[in-house]
Amino acid sequence: MSIANKTIRLTTAQAIIRWLSNQFIEIDGQEWRLCGGGFGIFGHGNVTCLGEALYDARDALPLYRGQNEQSMGFAAAGYAKQWLRQRFMFCTASAGPGTSNLLTSAALAHANRLPMLMLCGDAYVTRLPDPVLQQMENFGDPTLGVNDAFKPVVRYWDRITHPAQIIQSLPNAIATMLDPADCGPAFIGLPQDVQGWAYDYPAIWFEKKVHRIRRQTPDAAEVADAVALLKTAQKPMIIAGGGVQYSRAVAELTTFAEVHQIPVVETIAGRANMLATHPLNIGPIGVTGSDSANAIAAEADVIVAAGTRLQDFTTGSWTAFSKEARFVSVNAGRHDAGKHMSLPVVGDAKLTLEALTNKMSGYKAPADWVASAQDHRTKWDAYVADNVAPGNRPNSYAMAIGAVNALCDKRDRVVAAAGGLPAEVTANWRTLEQGTVDVEFGFSCMGYEISGAWGARIAQAELEPDQDTIVFIGDGSYMMMNSDIYSSVLSQKKLIILVLDNGGFAVINKLQNNTGNESFNNLIADSPTIPEPFAVDFEAHARAQGAISETVSNPAELAEAFKGAKAADKTSVICMQVDAYEGWTTEGHTWWECGTPEVSERASVRDAHAEWESARPKQRKGV
Repeated sequence: MSIANKTIRLTTAQAIIRWLSNQFIEIDGQEWRLCGGGFGIFGHGNVTCLGEALYDARDALPLYRGQNEQSMGFAAAGYAKQWLRQRFMFCTASAGPGTSNLLTSAALAHANRLPMLMLCGDAYVTRLPDPVLQQMENFGDPTLGVNDAFKPVVRYWDRITHPAQIIQSLPNAIATMLDPADCGPAFIGLPQDVQGWAYDYPAIWFEKKVHRIRRQTPDAAEVADAVALLKTAQKPMIIAGGGVQYSRAVAELTTFAEVHQIPVVETIAGRANMLATHPLNIGPIGVTGSDSANAIAAEADVIVAAGTRLQDFTTGSWTAFSKEARFVSVNAGRHDAGKHMSLPVVGDAKLTLEALTNKMSGYKAPADWVASAQDHRTKWDAYVADNVAPGNRPNSYAMAIGAVNALCDKRDRVVAAAGGLPAEVTANWRTLEQGTVDVEFGFSCMGYEISGAWGARIAQAELEPDQDTIVFIGDGSYMMMNSDIYSSVLSQKKLIILVLDNGGFAVINKLQNNTGNESFNNLIADSPTIPEPFAVDFEAHARAQGAISETVSNPAELAEAFKGAKAADKTSVICMQVDAYEGWTTEGHTWWECGTPEVSERASVRDAHAEWESARPKQRKGV
């Protein structure tokens, strides 16, 4: 019998796992299994059938035991980021709350354009036992369930109602996750009866397949239009986003900037595109940016936005730029390339930047513009050096960042997420090596820090096992999700975690105060339903999860503890209190649109509203 006619009888679950284990990708001439494995918590909705299939594939697709489904999704996102979206992990959860817990992490992956495959239990297709345990009944539509809630937060969604459907569905899911323009999470609902149904699958479908990520060549006319506009620029600027790294186009970005002497600023996702010491790196831009980057953004006449979706923290809610400035948007995604009347160049960043470099022969930005930008950067560097230096003042995030920055290896990976630390890391961290910073601010999701770092460390151990993954986390985010400290110890994937305790949700308290409001329900001390506030013993809590743990009282002690953590062979947690009010990075911010009350009985709120709105005339309205 020819291979074309040969069949293999497998359950739906067995076929999914066998097919997935035979998907590979070529990266820099080396073949890797496309899926690095998975994160799983078993329940009645996935243990009997999918669990049976995964057991037989446990060497090819290692399954990491999760502590929480949401944190599993965060870990999968951190893994995909570390691999620059070239590889992914799957997450499997049971029916009902196990699956719905993944919603937040699916949204994070969607916002950050990250691949993640969810294989989740679903209600029985036959409906014979309905209503079943954990089923969410919809009286007017029996096909509608909890899993339908994923449709807005994934790029690909399917519910398998017959075993043959995976022959079409799985390749479509993979194609979506690997597409530079449409990249994002994929969700496949697996009804509990269908998981165990058998089917005669074509044997050829399970043959090894090697994938490659598509590089889209930019349209020649769009490149020509961009070149014509750029050659008119007297004050050009490049905004380098995370898409530059995902395209592996850092070298092309640098060459483009150097050949044409164009200053570069970085988005939050684009941090670590260029070294801090590069003469054309003018700093991070936007709300969490630098005085240097924001100063040249306000003057720039032509702006190349490469691999960025121009989020409001990048654009200062569109107040960071002159209203006369023109944008050239280089992006693999049509949706992103055309924003705010940009001149779009839809294509792969690596190929497009190469084309722009070659077609702009002879053009260089005026020397006085470059010198002015570099002068701004010199001043900003001096501010940062003072900001991170310990002194006779309260402990701050910036001091902790400075201490770690001075001692870490240049290839160590830094992870931060929501709260005040993304701004502080973005503004104060000096990049030692490209691609070493993960500040999750696409979804600004508290709880990503430790879980995302665990996933990143799993990937890092495959690539650079001798380096460390370093986490900056506040006490608020720690309390939301910390159980992957235990996961990292169990799986022997060492992390170094800096827990910086400022007594609650201090950055939101800061915003509350800045808008004229009194401190209320953010800091633990200012929560009226807490009769006797007290702090968590983070050191004891982390030690109870198996980590090495230590509490320090100042940046000097933190530095010594960090040296010890570097030398240790398992996860270390270093705890330090920081001030909730003093020590914030006060320079470098653009305006940010934030809804403030138009009317209030409190004069402080009315005054803050008037001051906030005074900057609105600078806002570009869609152009």
